[in-house]
Amino acid sequence: MSETRPFAPGGYRYVPFQFQYSCGVAAEPGFTIERARFAAPVPLEEGFRRIEAHLDSVGRPYTAFAACELRSPEPFTDQGFIDFNRIYVGTLERWGIFKDDDNPVARTNVCPQINPPTAPGFHAFSYTVAAESAPSRPSFVVSGAGDALPGAGAYKDRIVRFGDTSLDAMREKALCVLGAMENRMGSLDLGWADTTTAHAYTIQDLPPFLAGEILSRGASAHGLTWVHALPPVIGLDFEMDVMGVHREIVLPA
Repeated sequence: MSETRPFAPGGYRYVPFQFQYSCGVAAEPGFTIERARFAAPVPLEEGFRRIEAHLDSVGRPYTAFAACELRSPEPFTDQGFIDFNRIYVGTLERWGIFKDDDNPVARTNVCPQINPPTAPGFHAFSYTVAAESAPSRPSFVVSGAGDALPGAGAYKDRIVRFGDTSLDAMREKALCVLGAMENRMGSLDLGWADTTTAHAYTIQDLPPFLAGEILSRGASAHGLTWVHALPPVIGLDFEMDVMGVHREIVLPA
């Protein structure tokens, strides 16, 4: 498990990962995390403007931006994903969050297969606010992780059972992703009992064994939300993210 780093301007700590995003974030003492979801996906540039306006309205600096959930039209190639991420982090750099390829923000980016957006955009975002009293439970967001083993190199060389969506392959993929969720939560000293939401992203039928795997981990106290979407890179078949937030709101489209 990785050690966390504090991001004092935002009121949270994070697990370092890649320039695109961290493995996850958790509120520091004195803060909690709130989630705001748009009623419909908002294109990237407009979404950043609307996030700025929302943070202004609640009296929070842009550095309070801690996590986001993106929606894209279709999976990227490896290089296309890198190119998109360089555009995405440009605003984070302007906000004083991203520096020297270190990105504390957690993120999920998936591709809906029904009514997909015409361009990448925001589905939801999370940010810290000052806690009015000592929180009764931690608040956090873990980034989405797909069915690829960690490491460098092309995704197709790291994807579990690449090109195979048989029941046995989907089981192996799902167990890989569940393990990633547990490792990332563990790095934040958290576990399934701390979650309020768990998302599964796949266009394959959820394997029948998955309920048992989730139940055995104590991960289903609040259910599992299945989103009919593909992970963001060509070849990935299964992704998850998890979070435990104190408040959720829906913003107009």
